[in-house]
Amino acid sequence: MKEWLVQRVTAVVMVIYTVVLAVAFLLSNGASYEGWAGLFANQWMKILTFVTILSLLYHAWIGVRDIWMDYVKPMAVRLVLQVLTILWLVGCAGYAAQILWRV
Repeated sequence: MKEWLVQRVTAVVMVIYTVVLAVAFLLSNGASYEGWAGLFANQWMKILTFVTILSLLYHAWIGVRDIWMDYVKPMAVRLVLQVLTILWLVGCAGYAAQILWRV
């Protein structure tokens, strides 16, 4: 039940972020680099983006973990795949943070 709820909550976070981006795009004067850089220069936008990225990564973890549990029967292979998945997702989170706070 917990994973089901987390999937729904993370999906709602991603939908809210998509709406915020759509509104920001529609209210801007154009899709120029300066406009997007100005939007992401705001600390609130960086935090909202990072929270959305974390939501996406957790959402992906639950889905991929379920795939490994359903279709990979040998326990050792499943454990290796799960550890590799976690390492990949943590690396993606670090890279996303680096990109966001470089702008």
